Amino acid sequence: MIRRVSIAAAIILLSACGQESQTENSTDTGDTAYQETLMTELLDAQAGDVITIPEGTFNFDRSLSLTVDGVTIRGAGMDKTILSFKNQIAGAEGLLVTASDFIIEDLAIEDTIGDALKITEGENIIIRRIRTEWTGGPKTSNGAYGIYPVQTKNVLMEGNVAIAAADAGLYIGQSQNVVVRNNRAEFNVAGIEIENTFDADVYDNVATNNTGGILVFNMPNLKQPGARTRVFNNEVYENNTRNFGHEGTPVASIPAGSGVVVNSNDDVEIFNNNIRDNKTANVIISSLFSAGYNDASTQDDFDPYPERIFIYDNTFEGGGNNPDGLELQALKIALTGPLGKLPDVLWDGYVNEARADQSPVLCIQNEGVEVVNVDGPNGNKDPRISGEEYDCALEKLPVIALTGPLAE
Repeated sequence: MIRRVSIAAAIILLSACGQESQTENSTDTGDTAYQETLMTELLDAQAGDVITIPEGTFNFDRSLSLTVDGVTIRGAGMDKTILSFKNQIAGAEGLLVTASDFIIEDLAIEDTIGDALKITEGENIIIRRIRTEWTGGPKTSNGAYGIYPVQTKNVLMEGNVAIAAADAGLYIGQSQNVVVRNNRAEFNVAGIEIENTFDADVYDNVATNNTGGILVFNMPNLKQPGARTRVFNNEVYENNTRNFGHEGTPVASIPAGSGVVVNSNDDVEIFNNNIRDNKTANVIISSLFSAGYNDASTQDDFDPYPERIFIYDNTFEGGGNNPDGLELQALKIALTGPLGKLPDVLWDGYVNEARADQSPVLCIQNEGVEVVNVDGPNGNKDPRISGEEYDCALEKLPVIALTGPLAE
């Protein structure tokens, strides 16, 4: 059965794009006395070095950087070794790494002006048991990214915690061959974001209290697109924090209450997750046309359509009962009444007609799950709820195998 309603007033534009931690420290330097020591170690590092940072809280007023391959940075634990940038006056990041064969583990980076940990243009990267946090809770003035590998290959992010980033807590951008597992993202605008990345497995994570829980995006005007992401065995719940992103950024338009969001990305599997109580929708599927961009802002070969999104064997509960914004509220009331809820899946309705027969946007093998198609191409005039038309299956994606020194 398909339920339809004409709603002139309900114009829907889907988006494209905390708490303080309790720590026990044996040392609190109270100044930047350790800063010169660590900066010198990073500057003098050679391949094979292990830089050990002891237990304590250490204050920095400027960015740290590493440019040497084959270095490990190791603390005593994410709640024991704390690098605080609360009084930072120089630099765009807490720690910037431009290197390969790099490991960082067991420490925290707090209150940076910009991104907490940025790793760029490296291969064979392990980021393990790192906590990034802005201890004043969600604020627009916080740095954009917690953990931010970009233009990297063969990356493992595991056991990390990201809190209160003004863009994304755990972010992988323009990368290849990535595993993101056993992490926790909380009170960020985007909890975990996979953007313009090929071949990523995102599993056994917890995303809660963010604006949007897990995002799989393709954005225009970047060095590479992305595809083939598996999102599975995650807990994605109560991502209802108000959006505090910087105005003009893609994530600033994400409605509070978004569980898993796919925008302009292809070959995405969402399976075996527990997705619940995300007040706008548990899953959102959208195109670039619903992201606030115009054709002039994108390169000619950018593919704006999401395709081959396969949703199966998830547990959905709650959600959709209090969508963010008057327009989505109007949609809910018109379709389901004041006490109703939007379906688990919200789709903007854009289809590439040239490939519609060969490449479906959405296939669902999840009992009882329905989709609200908001009819974006027609100005949202005829949104409708259905389940049967999405009853199809797609070939499943392979497991991501990390290579070289990261191979298990």
